[in-house]
Amino acid sequence: VQLQASGGGSVQAGESLRLSCSLSGGSFRLYSMGWFRQVPGQEREFVSTITDSGNTYYRDSVKGRFTISRDNTKDTVYLQMNSLEPEDTAVYYCAAQKGPLSSVYVHDQEEYRAWGQGTLVTVSS
Repeated sequence: VQLQASGGGSVQAGESLRLSCSLSGGSFRLYSMGWFRQVPGQEREFVSTITDSGNTYYRDSVKGRFTISRDNTKDTVYLQMNSLEPEDTAVYYCAAQKGPLSSVYVHDQEEYRAWGQGTLVTVSS
């Protein structure tokens, strides 16, 4: 399975971006898909996940601002990011795990077996 993330860029605080991640080499509809982010020098952290059945999860700091969705006809997961803040600046990675993910484990990057290359999001104040 290979993941290709795109959509990063540089924006001002309050603006929006939409990240996309396409999956190839597997049956997309069977995968739970996640977004993580990492600031240089810090640990990678969970942002959001959508399971194979469509359940969604978010870290508290992005609830109400970010929306994760998936299009099984395009083998793509999206992360719509609104009202961006400088604290959202990071490299964003998409990740995939075949099958369902319990809410207990969606935050754990060790549960995801495939990772994309990352896309940089920079938010300036």
